[in-house]
Amino acid sequence: METMLAARLHLPSHTLSMEQVPKPVPGAGEVLVKVAAAGVCLSDVHLIDGGLQPQLLEGDTVTLGHEVAGTIAEVGPDVTGLAVDDRVALQAGELRKGVVYTRGVDYDGGWAEYALATAESVIRIPDSLPFEQAAIIPDAVSTPWAAITATGDVRPAQAVAVWGIGGLGAHAVQLLRIAGAYPIIAVDPNAAARDRAVEFGADLALDSADPELAKKIKQATGGTGIDVAFDFAGVAAVREQALRVLALQGRLVLVGIVNEPLTIKYSAPFVVAQQQIRGHYGSGPTHVPQLIRLTAGGRLDLSRSISGVFPLAEAPAVVDRLVRKEGDPIRLILRP
Repeated sequence: METMLAARLHLPSHTLSMEQVPKPVPGAGEVLVKVAAAGVCLSDVHLIDGGLQPQLLEGDTVTLGHEVAGTIAEVGPDVTGLAVDDRVALQAGELRKGVVYTRGVDYDGGWAEYALATAESVIRIPDSLPFEQAAIIPDAVSTPWAAITATGDVRPAQAVAVWGIGGLGAHAVQLLRIAGAYPIIAVDPNAAARDRAVEFGADLALDSADPELAKKIKQATGGTGIDVAFDFAGVAAVREQALRVLALQGRLVLVGIVNEPLTIKYSAPFVVAQQQIRGHYGSGPTHVPQLIRLTAGGRLDLSRSISGVFPLAEAPAVVDRLVRKEGDPIRLILRP
C-alpha cells in the first residue's frame, strides 16, 4: 500500500503531527490531486486550539488544509471533462446530500502530498496563475469577495470600512476597489497592517485605539458614516466600534469568528436608523471561478499575498509562525 505525508490534527489532544498515511484512491466522481500548494489560515489555528470544532467529521482525526491547488494525478470512474496533469484549484468545500462539508475540517484536506476531491469541486486554472496564488483564492480571497458582493451587497461609491487587515481583510481592501466602493477605510491597531492597507488601496487607514476614530470616519464620509462595515478581526470590541459609525440603513457584516455574545448597547438608535447585522461564512460555487478570471485577466494582483513558502514537513512550525504573527504574514504556503 502506498503512503504519503500528511499533517494530521488529533482533536481530543489538540495535537498536529506529521504522519505517513495511506495514499487515497479516487472513487466514482472523484479525482486525486497532487498538491502543489496549500494555504495556512487562522481557521486552521482555531481548529488546532479548539476554538473551532468540526460538526460533520467522522472520527476525531483530520488532515487540515482547505486552500489547495495542484495537478490531477488520477481520475476516478464517471469523471468527464478532467484529465491527468490538469492544473486545478479546489473549492474549500463539497456538497454532500444537500449539506456543505468543509475541506480540511469535515473531511481530509490538502496539508498532504495528495488530496481527494469530487469533480464538481475542481476548477481548472490557467498556466499563468502560480499554484501558490491559486491555492489561496478559495477562502482567503473568495470569502471576502462573497462578503462584499453577496452578503454586504456593496454598491459603487458606498462608504465602507474594514476592521482587521490580516489574511482576509487585506484582500477585502483590494476587492472593494474592484467593486467601486469609496471611501475605503481600514482600521487596525497594527501600524504595519495599516501601511499594508494603504498599499493595497485603502483611502484612509486608522488606528482602532484612536480616541478620535469615530470623528475621523465621519469626516471622511462627509458626515454620513459607513454604509457597509466589515469585521474581519473577530473581536467583540470591533463590532461595538463599527456599530457606532454606521450610516442610516448601514450594514455590519460579521466575517471574523468569535465565540462571545453579540451586544447592541444602544438598540433604539440602531432600530430607528434601520441598520442591520449580517453574518457571513465562506463563499458560493461561483465566487472562486470569478476570482480566477479576475486574477488571470490582470484585474487582481495576488503576488503580494504570499508571505512565505515552506515544506509540508514543517507544518507545525509554520502554524506557530502564524500564531506569533512572525513577519506580519498575509498567507503562508505549504509545499509538499
